[in-house]
Amino acid sequence: MDWSLFGCARKGHVSYAPDEPELRDRLMARTADGTAWRCLRCGAFVTDGQHGSGPAAAAPLIRRGKELRSALILRVFAVERFLRFLIFGGAAYGVWRFRYDRAGIQQAFDNDLPAIRALYRDLGFNVSHSKLLGLIQHSFTLDSRTLTYLAIGLAVYALIELVESIGLWLAKRWGEYFAMVATSIFLPYEVYDLTVKITWLRVAAFVVNLLLVIYLVWTKRLFGVRGGKRAYEARLRSESVIEVEQAALAAASASQPGHGQRAGAPVQPPGESPDRTA
Repeated sequence: MDWSLFGCARKGHVSYAPDEPELRDRLMARTADGTAWRCLRCGAFVTDGQHGSGPAAAAPLIRRGKELRSALILRVFAVERFLRFLIFGGAAYGVWRFRYDRAGIQQAFDNDLPAIRALYRDLGFNVSHSKLLGLIQHSFTLDSRTLTYLAIGLAVYALIELVESIGLWLAKRWGEYFAMVATSIFLPYEVYDLTVKITWLRVAAFVVNLLLVIYLVWTKRLFGVRGGKRAYEARLRSESVIEVEQAALAAASASQPGHGQRAGAPVQPPGESPDRTA
């Protein structure tokens, strides 16, 4: 799959007219519809999309190929983080509401408890072994201060997940750092949680978080890994259309006969020095 074409299909083409004449000529073509410019993302000559101009060094750094695939992977993680935000945000709201309406919620629970027990029996579950019912009944014994701290903790965690989601979705460097640090902080607790009891949900959450940390550090070269930000941006520039055309232009110029020889200067035979004048 050509990820560059996929990116242009979603975001449109991006072209640029450099001030350097020879380089500009390599990036443009005359067509019946007018002047066409090479797209910095997919490399095709186009007459539409966003168009800029200026020095070649000031050209926008456009993600191409593997970088677009990487951005898509980050958006998958961003969606997963946003789902966590909804879950923990809803839990924080529920605890906060429970704190102020505990009596009404407990009365409704007690009224529905016989029907819940009957449903459990119909499904073949032992009510006395239900951790969910035990957790609900235990929550009625918590004081208001504990519930407040629990609601605040859930809300803070939900906000962290929201910031991670936004940063990863936008593929911003600060978002990649934030997601990596925030996820790493909770990894020791997840390891401890697995030592207490192993469940598919805990294993899946741990694997997803560990993969995200490794992927961000390795592919985005965070914290100086594999050359850090400078090496990461250098790789982006090496894959840019303008950088490739500049290299081709320099190679073509170097391969021309007499390159580096001053025009009109006589060629001296080997071992013979030019005459000196007093």
